[in-house]
Amino acid sequence: MSGSPYHIKAKPEDIAARIIVAGDPARVEQVAGMLKDAKLVNTNRGFITYTGYYKDVPITVATHGIGAPSAAIVFEELVMLGAKAVVRLGTCGGLVEELRKGDIVIASGAAYPVGGGAVGMYVPDSCMPTAPHPEVTTALVNAAKENDVEFLLGPVISSDAFYAEDPEFIKKWSHRGIVAVEMECAMLFALGWMRKVKTGALLVVSDSLVHEEEKALATAEELKEVMNTAAKVVLDALVKVKV
Repeated sequence: MSGSPYHIKAKPEDIAARIIVAGDPARVEQVAGMLKDAKLVNTNRGFITYTGYYKDVPITVATHGIGAPSAAIVFEELVMLGAKAVVRLGTCGGLVEELRKGDIVIASGAAYPVGGGAVGMYVPDSCMPTAPHPEVTTALVNAAKENDVEFLLGPVISSDAFYAEDPEFIKKWSHRGIVAVEMECAMLFALGWMRKVKTGALLVVSDSLVHEEEKALATAEELKEVMNTAAKVVLDALVKVKV
């Protein structure tokens, strides 16, 4: 993919090679606050994007919106602008007993439903490899350990329908070894291999689909502290990824 972005109105010099992406603009603002000399480089279409420095390394933090179609647009345009390593810092719903609200998941892969949704639009005749880059995943694991942050390493399912989960969905995917559900990782990982960009994902559990008392979605304010911890892990990992 080449050309000029239609949605992210930034120049290549505005975008770092190492990027954190998140669905929620408020989370992007939160992470941007952890950067030195953070500069707002895009507001168009609500895809809030900042570039600053962490440990003297240029880092961009960008909003990708909700779901694979929106995220794919942002991922593609960031690559057009020079992205070389992209890590999703997001939220997910726990599908297994051991995950509770506020826990951290490092995604080892991402399943996607039959038909593929947005991923299937790219490759309608086959199943795409939707695994993160091993260097990024290793960096995330090491950074979590260095920060004494507990995590679960496992595969997630990227759903295209936020309100479609039901007991059968939970049973089906958890029995297949899937630990959590979210909406964008499969698209990110697939595009990573297609566009030769290193990808990864670290997710905070915002709700549990198996613990009745934790089925209400946590607010951004409720997750603020753990998201700060998660963001530091991602930043510490990303600066060590070779680009």
